Amino acid sequence: MTSTLRHLLIQRAARLQNRPALTTKEWGTLSWAAWRNRVEGVAMGLLVTPTPTGTPIHTTEPGPWAWATEVAAACCGLVWAKGGRVVSPSILGGSDFNSEAGRGPYHDREHDLLPEMPFTEGLAHQALLLRLQAWNRRLGWDHDSTISIGIDQTETRAGRAALWCALYAGAHTQFGAPAPLKNNHPQEG
Repeated sequence: MTSTLRHLLIQRAARLQNRPALTTKEWGTLSWAAWRNRVEGVAMGLLVTPTPTGTPIHTTEPGPWAWATEVAAACCGLVWAKGGRVVSPSILGGSDFNSEAGRGPYHDREHDLLPEMPFTEGLAHQALLLRLQAWNRRLGWDHDSTISIGIDQTETRAGRAALWCALYAGAHTQFGAPAPLKNNHPQEG
């Protein structure tokens, strides 16, 4: 089992490189390799200015940029929390996205990430990974699963849990119009 959320993303992208990871109206379909690049581009933007590990951040932007930012926060050792510092739009596809100034700090940060590092709602990386493992056993999601989620659900606790479960499983997540959460697993017919 992987030890941090950053390692989870790296492992999924390495294993499932060209398989679909995320489909959105704005971005089309991103492969796992492209999804990792998108997340790391946001992460590099987050670290353009020195940001201490454990700093709480959040975005008011719903949808794919919020999801990329949440995963990037985990990859940087930041805490995802409403009420945290609001992420600048310049990081979300703007001038600080994939910034060279953040590249070194992002790669240096990997050595500081530990399984017991807090991430969200009182959960450390390792605790969240253990929950994801248990949830995915119950859900039966894997890299052949397609998870459909409405944009309006991405900011809910259940929606965020589904996004993390899909990432853990290596599933293909599809963002769409507001709708009930659906799991289109091939074994369910």
